[in-house]
Amino acid sequence: MYIGRFAVVGPGVGAYRVSSRSFPNRRVVEREGLLTVGPTSDAPETENPYVSYNCARAVTTPTDEQLAVVGNGSHVDPIAEKLELGYPARDALVTALLALDFEKDDYDTPRIAGVVGVETATIGTVRRDALLIETVSEPTLVATYERDSPEPYSLSATTAADAAVEVLGADFEHPVCAAGVTVDADGVTLGFANGDEE
Repeated sequence: MYIGRFAVVGPGVGAYRVSSRSFPNRRVVEREGLLTVGPTSDAPETENPYVSYNCARAVTTPTDEQLAVVGNGSHVDPIAEKLELGYPARDALVTALLALDFEKDDYDTPRIAGVVGVETATIGTVRRDALLIETVSEPTLVATYERDSPEPYSLSATTAADAAVEVLGADFEHPVCAAGVTVDADGVTLGFANGDEE
C-alpha cells in the first residue's frame, strides 16, 4: 500500500518517513538541531517547492521544556517558532497548518506534523476537507494518502536512530528516507536513516 509521507508520534518518541514515487532521489541530513530532507547529488533538477524542507527540529520553550517537531514540509519551521514563543502544541500546529494549508500540487497533498514532548504528543494534518489535531497518549500515525486521519500505530523504537530505521522499514511502498526523534529528561535526540546511501 502506498500511503505517501507519514509521521508517527507518541510521548517521548516520533518519526517521519519520506515515501515517494515521483522524487525518490532524496536523503535526510543533520544540521545543528534539525534534520533536513533534500536531493541526493544525482537527483534531477526540479522546481518543485515540496522536495526540500526541514522535517525534524528540536525546540526549547520559554519554560525550558524540550520538544521535537516532525512533519512533511515548510510548516515544520513555523510550528517550531510558535512553540519557542510559548504556544501550546495544539495551537502551534493549528496556526501553522491552517496558515499554509494543504499543498497546492496535483494531488492536494495534506500537510502532516507532530509535536513530541517527554510525556505528551500531539499530531495533526490539514487536508482539502479538514484540519485535524489530536493529543495522543500512544504512538499515532497520519499519512498524506490513504491513512490521512490520525490512527494508532505500533512503534517499538526507544532511540531516535531506531525510530528512523523502524519507519523506513515499515511495510508501505516506496520508502526513501526517514527521521526519528526522542525526547527525555536529557533533551531531544535526532536520528535518521537513508534508504540508498550515496
